[in-house]
Amino acid sequence: MPEGLLLFATTISDILTAFCPGTETLIMGDVTYGACCVDDFTARALGCDLLVHYAHSCLIPVNVTGGIKTLYVFVDIQIDVEHLLATIERNFRAGSTIAMVGTIQFNATLHGTAPQLRAAGYNVLIPQITPLSKGEILGCTSPHLPNKDNGESEKKVDCILYLGDGRFHLESAMIHNPSIPAYRYDPYSRRLTHEIYDHGTLLADRGKALQQARKAKKWGLILGSLGRQGNPHTLQLIEAHLRDRGIPFINLLLSEIFPGKLSMMEEVECWVQVACPRLSIDWGYAFPRPLLTPYEALVVLGGRESWEGKGVKGGSGELEAGTYPMDYYSKEGLGRVKAEDVVGRKSCKAAS
Repeated sequence: MPEGLLLFATTISDILTAFCPGTETLIMGDVTYGACCVDDFTARALGCDLLVHYAHSCLIPVNVTGGIKTLYVFVDIQIDVEHLLATIERNFRAGSTIAMVGTIQFNATLHGTAPQLRAAGYNVLIPQITPLSKGEILGCTSPHLPNKDNGESEKKVDCILYLGDGRFHLESAMIHNPSIPAYRYDPYSRRLTHEIYDHGTLLADRGKALQQARKAKKWGLILGSLGRQGNPHTLQLIEAHLRDRGIPFINLLLSEIFPGKLSMMEEVECWVQVACPRLSIDWGYAFPRPLLTPYEALVVLGGRESWEGKGVKGGSGELEAGTYPMDYYSKEGLGRVKAEDVVGRKSCKAAS
């Protein structure tokens, strides 16, 4: 369960034990940051027969959860739709092309309001980056939107409208679409705000990390063990590229990654964390050594094109130069690397 729903855990447990005689329930109190934190391994180790995961989408398919049946229970939060519609009509001119996105608990509201906005004269787009649901975005995965007209089939998006509280998920869409204005409607405070992101600092910080990594003589690879954050095949892909280049490395298994812990291993000059890309993007500057995402590591090792090049190919199509890709859990993203991808890997020229 997400932290905000943990207060309902004991009530749900009581209901299950009362109406399902002979059933024993265990409440897992570990941190559940998002849909990637599906802890099927721990549930199996505890001897559970069924894992019930609340409030997140099916990011980890039920057919891959190891040796335990998994049930996803979605949470649909009802909001004041009339106020949302009135706010949009008051602040955006009719005829605008609006890309509406949000977190999964507001997905039904997105699809319910879109026809009403179209009837009011708006061109509403609910984009999708497969395999996520239409309109759904994650902190590491969001669709790349058209920023110019491309005939009748594809119209330029005038703005992104995010439905949800907080900025974390919206920042993913802002990073992936740096030239499109972004707005956030908070359904709890019922406020519409214009959000901005410092793309220059992001690209400068990550570019500096790449420069330092190219000089590193020993690397450290971290496989995240918090739920399903860490993909072993992604780790193996990076290992293969390091072996090809003759670069020594060590492996670590960590549930959470802290600067103090990594600073204890001074001989490691570059770290790669196969866990949460946003850890490097948001907090990489706080670490004494460069902390790369899998994508950044492969840029350094020649397995991916840099965002500084011409037309980087991301999980949602061709990106213009200077756009940092946010497609980690897309169909072709590095969060979904499979065993055959490691065997059939291809190299491209490393950015200098």
